This record gives sequence, C-alpha cells and structure tokens, in this order.
Amino acid sequence: MRHVHFTLSATGIALSFLLAAGATAGTLDRVKSSGALNLGYVDGVPPFSISTGDNAASGYSIDLCQHIADEVKAETGVSNLKVNYIAIKAEEAMQKISDGAIDLLCTAASDSLERRKGVSFSIPVFNGGVGVLVRQDADEALMNVLNGKVAVEGPKWRAAINGGLANKTFVVSGGSVSEAWVRQQIARLGVVATVITVDDPMKGVQLVNDHQADAFFSERVLLAGYAAKTENVGHLAVVDRTFTYEPLALALSRNDDDFRLAVDTALSKLYRSDEIAELYSRYLGQFDENTKRLFLAYARN
Repeated sequence: MRHVHFTLSATGIALSFLLAAGATAGTLDRVKSSGALNLGYVDGVPPFSISTGDNAASGYSIDLCQHIADEVKAETGVSNLKVNYIAIKAEEAMQKISDGAIDLLCTAASDSLERRKGVSFSIPVFNGGVGVLVRQDADEALMNVLNGKVAVEGPKWRAAINGGLANKTFVVSGGSVSEAWVRQQIARLGVVATVITVDDPMKGVQLVNDHQADAFFSERVLLAGYAAKTENVGHLAVVDRTFTYEPLALALSRNDDDFRLAVDTALSKLYRSDEIAELYSRYLGQFDENTKRLFLAYARN
C-alpha cells in the first residue's frame, strides 16, 4: 500500500500525491450523460478501503461513498446509475481526478490548505492524527518519551526528551504529513536523529521489524493494519497515543461546487442518522457520545 494520510492519514489516508494540481468541473453533468459514477480508491488501506474483487471494494470510506452514490443517483435522476470502483495507486490519484478518470477519491486523506491548492475536500469523515509503531522490545527511554511520561519542566525536560530520542532512526512515508511533523519535532528539540523516507508504508514496518529503524510514524488508524500484514505481528505494537489531530476527508475536483454539495449533503444526512454509529463501530471502534457530537458538528444543515 502507498500512503494516502492517506491514510489513507494519516494518512490518512497524508499524502504527497495530494500536492498535485488539477481541476475539472461538471461532474454531475458528466454522470448524467455517461450514466456512471467513477469512485477511485487505494487498495490495501484498512479500515478505509480494500479491494474485494472485480469492481468491488469495502471499508469505511467505501461505505461512505456508497451513500454519496445514492445521493448522486437521486439528484441526477439516473435510475440505473452504474457505480465503478476503480483501484488506483496513491501517486496517480490527483491526475486521475484531474483528467476525469475518477470523480471522487474514496480513501480518506488529510485535508490541509496546502493540499487544497490542487484538490477540494468533502466535510471531514474522520478525525485522524499521527501515531507511531514500535517493536515490543523497544528501548525503554524511547518508549517513555513516546508515551508522554517525560514531563519535567525546563532544561531537564529537554535533556530527558533528547535522551529518549537521540541517535534513533525514524521511518516516515515520503511527502506525508507524518514526515513534516517528525522533522519539525526533531528541529524543535534539537535532537540528533536519522529520518528514513519510504514510498510504501510496509517498507517502513519491515525496517522496524528488522531492527533497522526504531519507530515508524504514520496515520495512527492505519498502523495496526500495516502491522497485521507482517509475519511477526506480535513483535510489533502501536503506541496508545495520538500526537496530532487533523481531519481526514474525501478528495474531489476543485471548482465543482455542485458535486461537492451533493457529496456533503449525502454525508450530512448520514451523520444525522443512527446509521453512522453502526458504520463507524464496524470499522473504527466505539462510537461514543463525544464521537456523536463530533459528527453532528461535521454535518451541514
């Protein structure tokens, strides 16, 4: 899988490909004339999107996109609307949107002002953030820092932090939100550390697993899925901490307000219904009262 965050976050889905420029308009008109809605997704990004066969996919973002497809069907009046799920590579996603090959990216991605130079976004679909994957036998000083246990004020605090992070090797997906955050923290603390960038998150997981790196920073909700793909999954652990908080959303073409309105309308209807609780719980965990309030805040009236 390639980092979408994505993830896919973190991930997203944070993603270098979201920096690409491109804009098309008239998605609903194109859907009316073609009778088809083309939904792109990056495969292998659980819990957001994974392929389940020819022209089929599953995951949290995929279910959201099915609700959007239903809204588009109602708005366009295309009763026999054909919904195509198209697996794409992360690095080609923006070009696919730009040239009209896909109408919507159904793998949640980090929404930022920089990325909005090239694409537009739906209302948020998940509150993501940077997390970290380590080995179970990770250095105790490093684990203390990652778990936020170092809390001494002043110079002693900085020394303790550096003692846990110095001379370590950290892995990030190249061009991701996680990379920017890690480099920022290293510079802020004056830590001497090595940062390795990878073009495939599984390479980052493998580097940690093989003792060639100390930690892999990525969209937290995706890390458990990455670890589950390794042979020594019990050898790895996701730290129970989120270092940043950022909205993840669905990417679509810029300057296409009618289509974005349809997308946001579908999501808002879902967020105000009881169905969002079941959908969220199925893929992402407990849908508590705070999560309910968050989604009601996301919804537009």
